[in-house]
Amino acid sequence: QVQLVESGGGSVQAGGSLRLSCTASGPMYSTYSMGWFRQAPGKDREGFAAIDSDGTVSYADSVKGRFTITKDNAKNKLSLQMDGLEPEHTAMYYCAEGRRIYCAGGFCYRSEETYWGEGTQVTVSS
Repeated sequence: QVQLVESGGGSVQAGGSLRLSCTASGPMYSTYSMGWFRQAPGKDREGFAAIDSDGTVSYADSVKGRFTITKDNAKNKLSLQMDGLEPEHTAMYYCAEGRRIYCAGGFCYRSEETYWGEGTQVTVSS
């Protein structure tokens, strides 16, 4: 069973930055993709950043130029640098690993087989 543990969430003022991390353990699927999703209160969970097994990255339009996803394969660690945070970015942020996670046409998608972390809360105040 793949296990994903997120860290780095917290509270920040508008315009600030946060860096999230996700450490993966368990079976490693070299061809799987990883990504970041978020869920705000009363809203559906949505993906916004993905990185493929070959290092190809893709983003939802809502975060392009503001968030950066990276992966350290040697450490089995996924990271997300978030700059220029705004109150609308307040949500629970989840790390995900799946057979296919990608963003296209401004939105992100995932395969049915997706593993999730427990999430880390990000709160941005105005």
